[in-house]
Amino acid sequence: MTDTPLRRGLTARHIRFIALGSAIGTGLFYGSAAAIQAAGPAVLLAYLIGGVVIYLVLRALGEMAVRRPQGSFGDYASSALGPRAGFITGWMYVFEMVFVCIADVTAFAVYMGTWFPHVPKWIWVLAVIFFIAALNLMRVRVFGEVEFWLTLVKIAAIVAMIAGGVAVLIFGFGMHDTEQGVSNLYAHGGFFATGFGGFLSCFVLVVFAFGGSEIIGLTAAEAEDPERTIPKAINTVPVRIGLFYVLALAVIMAVIPWTQISSESSPFVQIFQALGVAPAAHVLNVVVITAALSAINSDIFGAGRMMFGMAQQGQAPAIMRRTTANGVPWMTVVIMTGALLVGVLLNYLIPENVFVVIASIATFATVFVWLMILASQYRQRVSLPAEEVAQLRFPVPLWPYGQLFAIGFLLFVTVLMAFEHDTLVALVVGFAWLAALLVAYRLWVAPRTSAKP
Repeated sequence: MTDTPLRRGLTARHIRFIALGSAIGTGLFYGSAAAIQAAGPAVLLAYLIGGVVIYLVLRALGEMAVRRPQGSFGDYASSALGPRAGFITGWMYVFEMVFVCIADVTAFAVYMGTWFPHVPKWIWVLAVIFFIAALNLMRVRVFGEVEFWLTLVKIAAIVAMIAGGVAVLIFGFGMHDTEQGVSNLYAHGGFFATGFGGFLSCFVLVVFAFGGSEIIGLTAAEAEDPERTIPKAINTVPVRIGLFYVLALAVIMAVIPWTQISSESSPFVQIFQALGVAPAAHVLNVVVITAALSAINSDIFGAGRMMFGMAQQGQAPAIMRRTTANGVPWMTVVIMTGALLVGVLLNYLIPENVFVVIASIATFATVFVWLMILASQYRQRVSLPAEEVAQLRFPVPLWPYGQLFAIGFLLFVTVLMAFEHDTLVALVVGFAWLAALLVAYRLWVAPRTSAKP
C-alpha cells in the first residue's frame, strides 16, 4: 500500500454512466413514491424545475473543471472562497455521500423485502455494504466498466417500462378504459391535487433525487481527455435525467392513479403488480436492486476521491492518501464502509421511517454543496479579466441570471425544510455537522496552514 497517484482510466462513456448511476437511483426508483404522495401529479413540474437547477449547477462545475481539470469542487471552493470554504465543502460532500449511501442501502433492503418479507432489513444492508466495498477496491477502469453495465441495465429497464406503459395506455392490456389512463393525471383532485403546499413540500425529495450528479467534477483527475469528456457528460446527463424522471413518472401515474402508489415498494414494481403482471414485477425488482447497487457504487467512489484529494492538501488525515498498487485509495473505501455501518444500526432501530429522515439529511448536504459550487463559480467568474472570460472553453449559460436563480431556489428549499418534522431534524443534524467542521478547521487545519512558509 503506497501513495501511488490516481490513474487515468475513465473514458467519456464511463464518466457519463457514473454520473447517471449516482443520480438515477433510489431517488427515482424508491424516493419518487414519497414525492408523488406529497405533491400528486404536480411532482412532474417539480422534477422539471429540479432538472433545470441541477443543469445550472453542473454547468457551473463544468466551467471550472474544464478550466482546471486537476481539481475538485472542494479545490475550486478553496481557490475562490478561501481554504476554510474548501475544507467545509469537501467534508460536507463526504457527509452527503454517506447519507445518500445509507438511503440507497435502506432502499436495497426494502426491495429485497419484496421477496423475503420476514428477513430483517439490517441483514441486507450489512451484506450490500461489504459487496460494494470490495468492488470499489478494484482498479478504476474495472470500476468504471462495472458501473457502466449496472447503469445500462437500469436505463434499459426505464425505457422498457416507459414503452410498456405507453402500450398499456394506447391498447389497454388489462385496463378497462384506455382513456382513463391519461385522465389519472388530473382526475383525482386535479394536477395540484395536494395543493400548493404539497407541491412545495416535495422539493426536498426532488433535490435528493438529483443529488450525486456533481460526481462529474471528481472524475476529471481520472478521465482520459477531460477537456472533451467533461462537457459531453454534463451536456447529456441532465437531459437524460429529466426525461427519465418526468416521462417515467408520468407513465406510472397515468397507468395507476397517484393515490394508489405507496412507499412499501418501488413505483416501478407497483405498476406491474397493479396490472397483474407478476413476472414483470419480479423482473423490475431485479432492476431496482441493480439501480441501488449502481448508485451506492458511484457514491462510495465519489466520497473516496474527495477524501483522497483533501488529504493531498492537508485537509484530511494523511492516511487517506494511501492507495493500492492499482492507484485506488483503499483507506477511503474502508472509512466509507465503516460510516455506512450506521445504516445497519438505523435500519435496526427505526426500520419504518428511516428513509425520509436519511434522505432529508442528505438533501441538506446536497443543497450546501451545490450552493458552494455555484458560489465558487460566481466568485471565480467575476474575478476573471475580460480576455480570460472570452477564452473559457465551456462557459455557463444565462450568466449571471441562471446562477442567481439556482442559488435562490436552493436557499428556498433550505427554508422549506424547517416546516416538516422529519426535514427539520435534517436541518438540526446538518447545521450541527457544519458547526463541527468549523471547529475542526479552526483547531487542526488552520494552525497547520498558517505554519507553512
